[in-house]
Amino acid sequence: MKPLILASSSPRRKELLQLLQMPFTIISSDADETLPSQISPEEAVKKLSLLKAKAVFGLEPEACVIGADTIVVLGDKILGKPKDRQDARQTLEMLSGKKHEVLTGVSIVAKEKTVTFYEKTEVVFWDLTKEEIENYLDTGDPFDKAGSYGIQGFGSVLVKEIKGDYFSVVGLPVARLSRELRAF
Repeated sequence: MKPLILASSSPRRKELLQLLQMPFTIISSDADETLPSQISPEEAVKKLSLLKAKAVFGLEPEACVIGADTIVVLGDKILGKPKDRQDARQTLEMLSGKKHEVLTGVSIVAKEKTVTFYEKTEVVFWDLTKEEIENYLDTGDPFDKAGSYGIQGFGSVLVKEIKGDYFSVVGLPVARLSRELRAF
């Protein structure tokens, strides 16, 4: 099999890819992640994952490169990583008691072909008190995550229910990825 490269510095994606028990290396992508203003969330995660994978594939053209991107969507608003504590607080207040979607786009790029897909998972938050939000902010966990939370850590106490792939919410839909990799 070709060398497998994960085009991400995310420790969560690294842990998830390790579940597939395949050897891989990591090369962080420096792709420009600027998106057009009128792009759907589905197209956004596919485009960003492809940009990341192609940037690393350009450095390693004999490899099979995996790029991924995760976004949180509330209504028609894409919620990225928070700029600061106040931004994270506002995001968590918006998500409180509501259903939102988490989309993770994945691209696999090799010389023979390219595959791009996304998984969508619905997440419902409990009604959060100001104290719960402040306690979560105090953990430092929300500041490097889309939607200002991570379902796999202390942020799990915010989540009432999910419908879809849990691992996609964490950052990499491993079951689908495993199946897609078979073609490579």
